Amino acid sequence: MKQKKIIVLLLLLLLVTTGCTKTLTDNNKKAVKNETTGQTLTENILCQPTNKETIKIYEKYGVDIKSLPKCSEFKITSGKYEGLWNSIFVKPLSYFLLVLGKLVKNYGISVIIISLIIRFIAYPVTKKTAMQSEVMKKAQPELNRIQKKYANKKDQESMLKQNQEMMAVYKKYNISPMSGCLFAMIQLPIFIAFFEAVQRTPVIFEDKFLGLQLGTTPAVGVTNTTFYSYIILMILIALTTYLSFKMSGVGNNEDPTMKMMPTMMTIMIIVTAMFMPTGLGIYWITSNMFTMVQNYFVKRSKSVNGKAKV
Repeated sequence: MKQKKIIVLLLLLLLVTTGCTKTLTDNNKKAVKNETTGQTLTENILCQPTNKETIKIYEKYGVDIKSLPKCSEFKITSGKYEGLWNSIFVKPLSYFLLVLGKLVKNYGISVIIISLIIRFIAYPVTKKTAMQSEVMKKAQPELNRIQKKYANKKDQESMLKQNQEMMAVYKKYNISPMSGCLFAMIQLPIFIAFFEAVQRTPVIFEDKFLGLQLGTTPAVGVTNTTFYSYIILMILIALTTYLSFKMSGVGNNEDPTMKMMPTMMTIMIIVTAMFMPTGLGIYWITSNMFTMVQNYFVKRSKSVNGKAKV
């Protein structure tokens, strides 16, 4: 428990000390968008754009892009200090995306590879979360019985007894109630860091992958000539999100509200993804597919071990 409190405190510290990603605004304080891609442009980009249209937009609103390093020359130490968040997460992530993208000649492939590398690094924690989810399925019938037992009892004594009985079930199956939060604690900062890395690195949001421009939002992408690519992207985001939630045990509960959680969360993410850069959608699909494969093997290993014991 102490270790988990330390992790939470460290994450809060990073979020508190984060440097802000500034949105480029016009004279009326309205966000400036690239009309071609639909992307809301970031003022404090990390390196120089190469696209002529993008350069014109930044010059029009007084951004001194010549003072920035070329993206091919960008380093983790480039630019001024902007806080722990940018120094530990955003700049290193941008740097490795740039280096790898240069090697493989495509920044979309770079996003996929870096996503997989991060997931492999986080594998010990995410595997533990997946294993806890499988154990939770065994404990769920007992937890449901306890919830039904105290369903109509709202007095303090009954609620205390309910909590005690549920904690006894957790102890019986060696379940940590906080374990399900571990993956979210890792996923959220990485998701935000990927968003900022894509938004603040011009050569990434200017690049294309399988007909998808990485900086284009799907909401705008569906209106151009390669609209089918963005439709496929959204279908993959929806499908992999729903399946990853289901395979992670989300919604495996008799409570009708909880059963609807995978669908509700998937819809929420679809709506969010419509207005996020496509590069972030590629990261999300890759991460979801990793989760699905991981949970499949965890479930399979649990099944094999269970048969061996019998």
